[in-house]
Amino acid sequence: MDWQTLHSTPSLPPLYWRAALKRKITGTALPERGLRCRVTVNPNAVAKYRKVCGFADSPMLPATYPHVLAFGLQMQLLTDNSFPFPLLGLIHLSNTIRIHRPLGGVSELTLSVRARNLKPHPKGATFELVTTVEDALGLLWEAESRMLCRGVKLDGEPEDAAQPSPTDVSELMRWQAPADIGRRYARVSGDYNPIHLSALTAKLFGFPQAIAHGLWNKAYTLAALGEHLPAANVEISVEFRKPVRLPSEVTLFASAAGSAGECRLSGAGDIEHMVGKWQPIA
Repeated sequence: MDWQTLHSTPSLPPLYWRAALKRKITGTALPERGLRCRVTVNPNAVAKYRKVCGFADSPMLPATYPHVLAFGLQMQLLTDNSFPFPLLGLIHLSNTIRIHRPLGGVSELTLSVRARNLKPHPKGATFELVTTVEDALGLLWEAESRMLCRGVKLDGEPEDAAQPSPTDVSELMRWQAPADIGRRYARVSGDYNPIHLSALTAKLFGFPQAIAHGLWNKAYTLAALGEHLPAANVEISVEFRKPVRLPSEVTLFASAAGSAGECRLSGAGDIEHMVGKWQPIA
């Protein structure tokens, strides 16, 4: 893996232009290159993110916040000419976060992003977008987002091992996903994907209404779980099933607090939006 170190996180508007202009699949191999960058955590930005995602004030960084810090790097990687798939139209299938040490007292961090593990899928091909966060003591946090690009033809047998639906869970909390949450989350995360912003822009991509960001669903779920979860040495995996159309009400079901457990985010008519589990890091 070749690593390119950037002096600052990329500016997003030019990357959105690059994303808008690329609509075709241009290859079937991932680039052997990753991006790195040092960042400083801005407490005001974190406070705004907490408010939108339901996190209480705390000296700990929200478990999902490093995704926001790394978003510019991820965009730069995914819109580079060497990247074979168009960014618009990628589908976020699942997300796994590992918190190695408590995310307290965090200010100066080194982020890195890369893509790996290209595999055939019944609807195209999947790959993992891998993000790692290090501080002065070493690895602090890491994540994999599994992404689907439809229409890619790869050799090999497609595999799609779905996470089983949780069974031993009870209702913990319910909340509204308001019509404007896509726009509000975009302002704190930088993720202005048109499918999340309004019914008008979502219709351009085949959705009847705007849908909530998958990582907003995960963040709000982790905020609701709160003390249910360990602060460190924990792996939290979720699978995104059916999108949360805006506006709507969702209900979180979870198992009891502890070092391991599972959860489910459901909507009207018991539709499964997201299933998840947490456990100690193997």
